[in-house]
Amino acid sequence: MTEQPFFGRLITAMITPMTPSREIDFERAAQLADRLVAQGSDALVLCGTTGESPTLTWEEEHRLFEVVRHAVGTRAKILAGTGSNATTEAIAATQKAAALGLDGTLQVTPYYNRPPQEGLYEHFRAIAQAAPSLPMMLYNIPSRTGCRLEVATICRLSEIESIVAIKDATGDLDHGSLLRSSLPETFAIYAGDDALTLPLMAVGACGVVSVAAHLVGDRIKGMIEKFQQGDVVAARAVHLELYPLYKSLFAMTNPIPIKAALRLLGHDTGVVRSPLTAGTPQLESQLRQHLQRLHLLG
Repeated sequence: MTEQPFFGRLITAMITPMTPSREIDFERAAQLADRLVAQGSDALVLCGTTGESPTLTWEEEHRLFEVVRHAVGTRAKILAGTGSNATTEAIAATQKAAALGLDGTLQVTPYYNRPPQEGLYEHFRAIAQAAPSLPMMLYNIPSRTGCRLEVATICRLSEIESIVAIKDATGDLDHGSLLRSSLPETFAIYAGDDALTLPLMAVGACGVVSVAAHLVGDRIKGMIEKFQQGDVVAARAVHLELYPLYKSLFAMTNPIPIKAALRLLGHDTGVVRSPLTAGTPQLESQLRQHLQRLHLLG
């Protein structure tokens, strides 16, 4: 895929800033969204894994969609994380997001109830049919959901007009290769792990849904552009420079490390909601070392 994908190439899975009392800090959310776009994000995912979606109410999510849409305007695409393990809930949330004029929806594979592949197909098809104006990105992350969306099912879903992309967070390069060889070239594949952005692009992914872009969005964007221009050596150099940071950002459950890193950089994005906990001193020390090495800290 050489043309610019609909959602762009660098998508940031945005955290949800919180106050000390663990309420959503909507003002800081607007400021963060503005900064991420200024640093190169083509699109933002709201209320995904990194946004602590399991602890947010639907009302909070809807308000966050409104605030960030207003802050960003048309400078970047906004994808609403409106997935659920209940099809009716996902439909209702997605229809509300469509009514706000957002640009897309991220739909996670249903979690806990572990539906069969036919159930997954019917789930995503029902959502697409209920909100056909909102382009959909599938989200395959079996390590969290306990349910893997198989390639054959993804191929069936790709035939639905409004299902246009997938975030592949399987951590499996073989799976990524099979996806690209099986899907139409127009169907966009995004790495769901920062550390696999360049490897997956080598087999046909178009970009990444990134956590690290909160910190080094401009460098990741540069790496993607270098690869697209054919300068693989330069892209690899950026990848290897950032790789230790990528791994540290998942040394504890996401988004604990990224919120800790942002605080080290002076961005008060607040605490995580229970049952998540604050990062350990060991994590903070590790993050500080990587941020200093990358000249992000004085």
